[in-house]
Order: sequence, then C-alpha cells, then structure tokens
Amino acid sequence: MDTTNTPEAFLPLRRVAARLGVPAAWLRAEAHAGRVPHLRVGRRLLFNTATVEAVLSDRAAQEAKGSADAHE
Repeated sequence: MDTTNTPEAFLPLRRVAARLGVPAAWLRAEAHAGRVPHLRVGRRLLFNTATVEAVLSDRAAQEAKGSADAHE
C-alpha cells in the first residue's frame, strides 16, 4: 500500500528535521523559500519525509556534478 499521500505520511517540521539530521531553522527557511515542498496547516509546516529526502538527494547530486564540472 502506498502511503505517500496519506495524512500519516506528513510530519511536523521538527520531527522531519531530526529524522534527516538537518537544523529545523534550515528546513523552515528552505520551505519558506519554496525549495522544499510542504503543507501549511494553520501555522504548522508539515513535510513528507520521503519527498524531502528526494529533494535533498537531488540537490546533493547537482552540487556534486557542479563541483566535478568545475574541476574539468
């Protein structure tokens, strides 16, 4: 069963930040800048952990490619 879009799949900012090992303030700033997908429920930001992991993985791959291109 795919739980990607079920309510249980969305966790509060601090839990996702702790799971991913990133500062909550950084994750909040990335969300507000539109670089990390999230849901806003009232004042709370909710994130799908798998989606955030994918965004971070893609960003790391792009940065690695960029630094490899710079050394050529």
